[in-house]
Amino acid sequence: MKHLFIEGKNKDLPTLLLLHGTGGNEQDLLPLAEMIAPEASILSVRGNVLENGMPRFFRRLAEGIFDEEDLVFRTKELNDFVSECAKKYQFNRSHVVAIGYSNGANIAASMMYHHENALNGAILFHAMVPRRGVILPDLTNIPVFIGAGKQDPIIPLKETQELINHLQGAHASVTEYWVNGGHQLVREEVDQAKEWFEQYRK
Repeated sequence: MKHLFIEGKNKDLPTLLLLHGTGGNEQDLLPLAEMIAPEASILSVRGNVLENGMPRFFRRLAEGIFDEEDLVFRTKELNDFVSECAKKYQFNRSHVVAIGYSNGANIAASMMYHHENALNGAILFHAMVPRRGVILPDLTNIPVFIGAGKQDPIIPLKETQELINHLQGAHASVTEYWVNGGHQLVREEVDQAKEWFEQYRK
């Protein structure tokens, strides 16, 4: 998978797994990582699927309707790729925190839904429920920050709440932060995620 790895100054911090939104690339979320955890190592990955020329992490059948078979396959592919990178770049595989936006947040959530110990934490900006009708692994002690827009035209408020309920049902520690905006990522969400990350480090 196309990616960037940037070694951080502080090896005690988790490695940040950056996962862009539809049409983005491995450069997109670097400014977010710089704002949230400037001394952390970064693994930023480009999605392997193209939709009308736009990179994504998995296929969808229509807006908000995922190709579940492809989602499961791509989630395993990404999870395995992170493990390979941990060996290649010599970072702690059990100390990886995802930062994802939109499609990237969805596959980060899918990693937690489908693979035990895939992530040690996650910042999910504007994420959907990746899959229904599955039993999640035990997410005890896994902290998750969810940023969402109350007026998001793509993700209904009840869907975000369902995602929160699923994660909490698997014993994840979920912090939710709601803005009055839509699907776009706004600065106050990033500031709140930074505060959350500072707490998570302790």
